Amino acid sequence: MSTERQRMQMRKRRKRKRRIAFLVILPLLFLAFTAAGYGAFLYKKAESVFKDSYLDDGRHKSDLRDAKVHPLKDNISILFIGVDESESREKEFGGKTRSDALMLATLNVEDKSIKLVSIPRDSYVYVPEVGYKTKINHAHAYGGPKATIETVEELFGLPVDYYVRMNFYAFMDVVDALGGITFDVPYDLEEKDSKDTHNAIKLKKGTQELNGEEALALARTRKYDSDIERGKRQQELLEAVVKKAISVNSITKYDEILDAVGANMRTNMTFDEMKSLIEYGKSGSLKFETITLKGEDARSEDGAYIYQLDETEFEIVKNDLARHLGLD
Repeated sequence: MSTERQRMQMRKRRKRKRRIAFLVILPLLFLAFTAAGYGAFLYKKAESVFKDSYLDDGRHKSDLRDAKVHPLKDNISILFIGVDESESREKEFGGKTRSDALMLATLNVEDKSIKLVSIPRDSYVYVPEVGYKTKINHAHAYGGPKATIETVEELFGLPVDYYVRMNFYAFMDVVDALGGITFDVPYDLEEKDSKDTHNAIKLKKGTQELNGEEALALARTRKYDSDIERGKRQQELLEAVVKKAISVNSITKYDEILDAVGANMRTNMTFDEMKSLIEYGKSGSLKFETITLKGEDARSEDGAYIYQLDETEFEIVKNDLARHLGLD
C-alpha cells in the first residue's frame, strides 16, 4: 500500500473518530440538525423533546462561577448522570435511586476540544449533602442531580455548569429503535433483565446482534470483571450505538430515537444552549480525550467495598481540567 493511500485512510479514520466522539456527547441533537432532507421535521421534533426534558436544578449558576456562562462564548462543563430507575430498584432504595454512571465533560470553546472523565461509581468522596465521606453514587439518592453536582464540584474544585441525567431505559429503547446493534460479547453471561428478573438474559461469547434488553444487561453487569472494565464496556456499547445511528439505513429511525431519549432525560440546558454545542461538531477539527481516574480497591471503616482514588494522579487530572476550562 502506498504511503499516500495510508495517509488518506488515516485521515478518514481520524475524521470518523472525531465524528463519533462528538456524537457520544449529544448524538441525537447533532443528527437532528444535520440530517439532509429530514432535518426540518427532526429540528421541530428535537425542539419539542428537549424543551420537555428541561428541568431547572434551582441554580442560576455554579457557586464557583462569578457569572453565568454560555456554550457559544465560554468554556463550560457538563455532568452526565446515568441512573437505573427500574421499579424493583426504586422499591429497594425507597424511591431514591443511586447514580450508576458519572462522566464529567469540559468543553473549550476556543480550540473546540472536549475532555471526558469517567468517575468510578464506588469512588470514596465527601458528599456535602450529608456531611461525610461515602461512595459517590450515593449522592444522587441523597439529593438527586443537585447533590451529585455539589459532590462533583467539591471533589474537583471546579464548576459544574450543566447536567444531563439519563435513565438507562433510554439506552435500551434507543437500541430497539435502531433494530439492535452488533457487538462482540466478551464472555458467556447470565444477567437480570430491566425488571430485575434473575438470569432472564443469557448470552454466549462472540459477535452477535443484541436487542435493547441484551445490550442493557451487558452494560449493567458487574459479576464478570472490574468496575473499570465495566466502564470501558459501556463506552464500547455506546460507540456501537452511535455507529448504527449514523448509518444511512437509520435516518428514518431518528424520530423514534428522539422519543426514547426525551422520555428518559432531564437537563438544565435550554434548547438554545444545546444548539450551541453543534459548533463543536461543525468545526471539523474537534479534539476529544477520554480520561479514567486511577485508584485501587479498598475497604471503608465499616468494611464496605470502595474505590480509593490515587491522590497524586487525581491532582494531575484536576489541574488538567482547570486549564482546559481556563481557570487558575
